Amino acid sequence: MGRLEYTAVGLGSAIRDKKIGVLEALDMALLNIKEREDALHCYVTVDEEGARKTAQAVQKRIDGGELTGSLAGVPVALKDNLCVQGMRTTCSSRILADFVPEYTAQAVQKLEQAGAVIIGKTNMDEFAMGSTTETSAFGVTRNPHNEKHVPGGSSGGSAAAVAAGECFYALGSDTGGSIRQPASHCGVVGMKPTYGTVSRYGLIAYGSSLDQIGPLCQDVTDCAAILEAVSGHDEKDATSLRRDDTDFMSALTKDVKGMRIGIPRDYFSDGLQAEVGVSVMAAAKELEKQGAVIEEFSLGLVKYAVPCYYTIAAAEASSNLERFDGIKYGYRTKEFEGLHEMYKKTRSEGFGAEVKRRIMLGSFVLSSGYYDAYYLKALRVKALIKKAFDEAFSNYDMILGPVAPTTAPKLGESLTDPIRMYLGDIYTISVNLAGLPAISVPCGKDSEGLPIGLQLIGDCYQEKKILRAAYAYEQARAEKKPE
Repeated sequence: MGRLEYTAVGLGSAIRDKKIGVLEALDMALLNIKEREDALHCYVTVDEEGARKTAQAVQKRIDGGELTGSLAGVPVALKDNLCVQGMRTTCSSRILADFVPEYTAQAVQKLEQAGAVIIGKTNMDEFAMGSTTETSAFGVTRNPHNEKHVPGGSSGGSAAAVAAGECFYALGSDTGGSIRQPASHCGVVGMKPTYGTVSRYGLIAYGSSLDQIGPLCQDVTDCAAILEAVSGHDEKDATSLRRDDTDFMSALTKDVKGMRIGIPRDYFSDGLQAEVGVSVMAAAKELEKQGAVIEEFSLGLVKYAVPCYYTIAAAEASSNLERFDGIKYGYRTKEFEGLHEMYKKTRSEGFGAEVKRRIMLGSFVLSSGYYDAYYLKALRVKALIKKAFDEAFSNYDMILGPVAPTTAPKLGESLTDPIRMYLGDIYTISVNLAGLPAISVPCGKDSEGLPIGLQLIGDCYQEKKILRAAYAYEQARAEKKPE
């Protein structure tokens, strides 16, 4: 089996019309899990028993007229850094291998209130640190389009599960492209909303000023519906925004006439795979045919984005991960003498190589004598990157470009060269540094059949604009080549 017959919104409609039952819908996803999970390893935890109980309860609420939303009864998968009360939440790390939270993330609560059925928790790069879902302590996830290739990361398990039909949609988190890049590599839709639009309460932090929860799904309609369901102000999150424009489904029109779209020349330089560039430019031409105004411009500061991002993200990670010390929860080393040895051995044994690398980098840039030279300088560059985007958005409604410089690399290629892996984030990380919304939409495949993603970047609070353009492109592509 492959991608599921129904989209998330399509399934919700079929359930409301009594064409299909909630348990029957769940069984569709579970059948794909049974058939493909051994090969792909999308999940860390599959809670079949809990999902069945929830499905029965949700069916009763739908039948009683209590649940009427577009996602009621639709099975969902959650990235394993989103806390769910009573369900193991590991961040794909040995140090949290047996951690069971006492509370549920706000975004997940909102899905539960909408009638979602949680299938389980998806695999990820350990503590979201990676771009391939190979740094997980529980093994690698494989790309459903070609099992010799990675699905991207760090939300690779969520993206692969959607692409493989192992769930109808999923939630991921995006710190530097961790939703959009795996969406691109797996041929699904993924979106990072404006920072603060979705509560981070219950999301185990990597980089607190960069992290944002968002959807991975089959099409742009699903994306709008899911984002609408999980958005909203949360008193428990100090960075949460108050917005009254989260009716994202209203943006789904095909009209892009007069929309001004900028294409940064900087994104089409050395390092971009030729087939990726061709597909992305073809998508731009399609939008131009529909009346959008396409112009090239120079965004600037692209070469500074990677060092700026990894300085800030690593600094925040070293701070956020200091709590995992074996005292209150999580893994604790078995043999030690004294408190300090317990700390050192617990963290040495509990964290993987990539997490240790970023903790050490973060501790270094925050240390006395280096704070000004590295961390403060990175914060200044971050402000300059935001200024460059502000100037771009004074001329354009959105920015169009690739999601990643290449299609999905082969398993094992990226881990041998961490710098190469970091450079794979070059088109996505600036969005997080500036707090902007961006979406990845499939726009083609390379000669090996691996998906290519188109990225549309909007100004703060302008999700509707990029959803409208993404929907218009998606519909035009579907009319040209039915899938």
